[in-house]
Amino acid sequence: MKERKVIIETGLNLENSYASLPKTFFTRQSPSHVPSPKLATLNYPLITSLGLNAKALQSNDGVDILAGNKIPKGAMPLAQAYAGHQFEHFTMLGDGRALLIGEHITPLGERFDIQLKGSGKTPYSRGGDGKAALGPMLREYIISEAMNALGIATTRSLAVVTTGESIIRETELPGAILTRIAASHIRVGTFQYVSRWGTVEELRALADYTLQRHFQEGDDKENRYLFLLQEVIKNQAKLIAKWQLVGFVHGVMNTDNMAISGETIDYGPCAFMDAYDPATVFSSIDTYGRYAYGNQPNIAAWNLARFAETLLPLLHINQNEAIKIAQNAVSDFTKLYKHNWLSGMRGKLGIFNEELEDEYLIESLLSTMQKYGADYTNTFRALTFDEIEDTVLFGKIEFDKWYELWQKRLTRQEKSKVSSKQLMKSSNPAVIPRNHRVEEALEAAVKQGDYSVMERLLDALSRPYDHSREQDHYSTLPEPSTCPYRTYCGT
Repeated sequence: MKERKVIIETGLNLENSYASLPKTFFTRQSPSHVPSPKLATLNYPLITSLGLNAKALQSNDGVDILAGNKIPKGAMPLAQAYAGHQFEHFTMLGDGRALLIGEHITPLGERFDIQLKGSGKTPYSRGGDGKAALGPMLREYIISEAMNALGIATTRSLAVVTTGESIIRETELPGAILTRIAASHIRVGTFQYVSRWGTVEELRALADYTLQRHFQEGDDKENRYLFLLQEVIKNQAKLIAKWQLVGFVHGVMNTDNMAISGETIDYGPCAFMDAYDPATVFSSIDTYGRYAYGNQPNIAAWNLARFAETLLPLLHINQNEAIKIAQNAVSDFTKLYKHNWLSGMRGKLGIFNEELEDEYLIESLLSTMQKYGADYTNTFRALTFDEIEDTVLFGKIEFDKWYELWQKRLTRQEKSKVSSKQLMKSSNPAVIPRNHRVEEALEAAVKQGDYSVMERLLDALSRPYDHSREQDHYSTLPEPSTCPYRTYCGT
């Protein structure tokens, strides 16, 4: 009776539709018991939107659920199997340190995966301990919530709990578990796994499940599997364009890190760019810059081609015809991405209508920003508020010429200058999770147990388009350093 009372109080309403797929898609697995779980942070706005009970989740029983020490009613913990191209090399993967607890059905009928990340070994751990350290879990919490506030499709973080364990990486680190919320955890790599080691019937089962879960309009289409491919391509074209528009660098765009739902997933070595440079790389393992900021659209297209390959048996009975269908669909990505990116860049410059010369205008500005090492976010913010004298571009001949062209361009539209400024304010964030501010928050939380720095940062990041002077602290650039900023996978 006690367990039933806990479930009612938390508001968790779990189903397990993924478990209806063939058994080769997953392995049933219980989370590892942790010795002393404590709540580190809880996402109250997300709790409300999911219809959960914050007070119950803060209780000892609630924390035990978030730590995996108690299995809530209706849960069926499992580790998902998937494969992937990691830096172009194909390999078998799977949830090596995460478990899908179940799918929560909200009061509005929405379905979200509830996943515990850092919950212990699984059959897919590949020699790892299946655990997670506090710093990387808090980092995912911060960045994913910032992405959500920026209006970018993303998995979200419900909570982080410390486990009372020491995690051995390069040194001893406090252990933690993150509760991740996602539309689903179906990846390009999930399809690759079934395509390589499953049957056509199993592939069809996965595709049908994905259509039912994410793209129900496909039921009325002549070729529902082509519709699936096209919708995934459309969603990724929107997503990657939004990444580029805010200077986000994912850091590890392996095919297992591309979600079929179109959400940003797996915040490992990610970061936001300061000075504009397409070659920006933060990941410590991306030696050759495969996943650099400027390469992200091309990598997305490459990943989508791998996804299309998995669907060939479903697209057409004749393989040659299937290949043509897939190639035609994937070839649309570049056009779709460019449309989304140009539309977003026009918004950042206060432009409502379209002209052929717009791309030249945009690229000219970016080229000048790169030449002089101008900060990406703050440059567009300065343009928004006519404060360009505060940037490194002020007084530069190339910029002065560009600025004159831009002002003339703004006159060639029906919208007023006031409307243009409003468009720019809603398109150019005042704050992003600057790397030095994120590190500042993580250091205070992990080393000193002080979460107030992180809470203030999260508060500022939750309102990126407010443009209030209280946010100025989070817009300041880091001190110059001879060492480039590096991030790590957190495994």
